[in-house]
Amino acid sequence: MKTLKQNLSGIISASIFVLTLFSCRANLPVAQQSGKEDISYLLFVSQKEFQNKTVQVTIDNSTTFEAKVVSAKKSNRRGQQYGITIGTKNIKVTYEGQTLYQKKIFLSTQEVKQIILP
Repeated sequence: MKTLKQNLSGIISASIFVLTLFSCRANLPVAQQSGKEDISYLLFVSQKEFQNKTVQVTIDNSTTFEAKVVSAKKSNRRGQQYGITIGTKNIKVTYEGQTLYQKKIFLSTQEVKQIILP
């Protein structure tokens, strides 16, 4: 039979093990940020006529900027992407006064939307 000293030693060892096991907080949820900004991107692509030209882009009839058009073959590697806020946007693309593209589109976070011009 075990002596009282051995029983007490076993109880103390088991208590320390249980306290150590349940006292760590590694299993609690931790708040993390995804690191993704709430921004989307526009990429202007043309098969023929407007490759390597600069077009005027108007967003929601208020913001205007110039954008360079790339060929469809180079768009994945060398295309200039233009960051805009997410949501529903009215996009109008013109070149020398001629409207090439006008559409209402929805852009989600980190999406790259290709605007295909003639």
